[in-house]
Amino acid sequence: MSLLAISACSAIPDSGPTERSVMKAEKDSARNPLQFQILPITPQIATILSSEIPPLISSLDSTDNPIAHNDRIGSGDVLTITIFELGTGLFSGGGSASTGSEGASVPNSVANVTNQNLPPTQVETDGTISIPYVGRLRAAGLTPQVLANNIRKSLLSKSQNPQVMVRISTDIANTVIVSGEVHHPGRVVLSTAQERLSDLVAISGGAVYPPEDTHVQLVRGDRAGATDLGTLETVPREDIRARPGDRIHVIYQPRTYTVFGAAGKDATETPFKSPQVSLAEALARVGGPSDGRADPNAAFLFRFEDTVAARQLGLKTPATPLGIPVVYKLDMMEPNSYFLAQQIPMKTKDILLIANARINRFYKLNQLIGTLMSPAITAAYMAR
Repeated sequence: MSLLAISACSAIPDSGPTERSVMKAEKDSARNPLQFQILPITPQIATILSSEIPPLISSLDSTDNPIAHNDRIGSGDVLTITIFELGTGLFSGGGSASTGSEGASVPNSVANVTNQNLPPTQVETDGTISIPYVGRLRAAGLTPQVLANNIRKSLLSKSQNPQVMVRISTDIANTVIVSGEVHHPGRVVLSTAQERLSDLVAISGGAVYPPEDTHVQLVRGDRAGATDLGTLETVPREDIRARPGDRIHVIYQPRTYTVFGAAGKDATETPFKSPQVSLAEALARVGGPSDGRADPNAAFLFRFEDTVAARQLGLKTPATPLGIPVVYKLDMMEPNSYFLAQQIPMKTKDILLIANARINRFYKLNQLIGTLMSPAITAAYMAR
């Protein structure tokens, strides 16, 4: 009878392996071709894994210079420069008319005032422009008003009361590039309204996919930060002001993790729905270990770890195209484990396995025997 019970136990279906089965698989080369290692989660491991959290976009905002200057001239900009003169001036053929765009002569209501639009002037790579009768002047880094005043000062000794207007007709320096999953990717010109990142996504036609599935990466100089679009739209400190030269990549990235085994809920693929999800939160979202089936001593996190973190962990496991396979083991019967689980961030495509209790099969066998025997016992009782 005992042999029959044991063989019956092995034939009963189960929702996942036990702790012993997972631990034995690590040591069995035939069952472990990837050569993964199982690491119990310790404070040192939690510290290493918590450092993997990518910097948020707000970390790129400079506290030293919080104001972005979106009205500066830069290399590559094309300027429209208009010069007004009294009487017979340097840039006019006569003193009784004003000269319009491209040198066309137009009447002027003010006697003896002429104006001339210079040909479109592009700012060179060294940040300078060339003005007739003046020579080369620095333009990059100046506002149009400051450059106009500098040109006026240079003409004072050559022309009668000159006045100068400068306008950026083609703005290259004060732009950001928005690429990826937006309806109208491309170059966006910043204004003195100090646009924020979510504004630029909206100006680009909005994201193609829902905010929680849309990953926004900001590259500023040699630094990068990222978050999801939903956070940009709801957390003001993350929705920082754009700066000239920023690159914004909008990426479709529905982040999920998968749960198997004796969790409170059935096996499921669970979306993140927030910028960061800790291991503790991930376990809670799936109902934690099932009271009737789980072994709370053994919750396993399966992950393809990146090379930098794997080397910090001392892993010698060969790398795969997806990363270095590793399994982290959390003992949920230890109070300290709950503190450590709060530090460890989940990654997309992680797998959580809550091990089945070893007694679970005997419990199922009991139920099976009870189900089979109950009608017979009832029939025998009724026949008496």
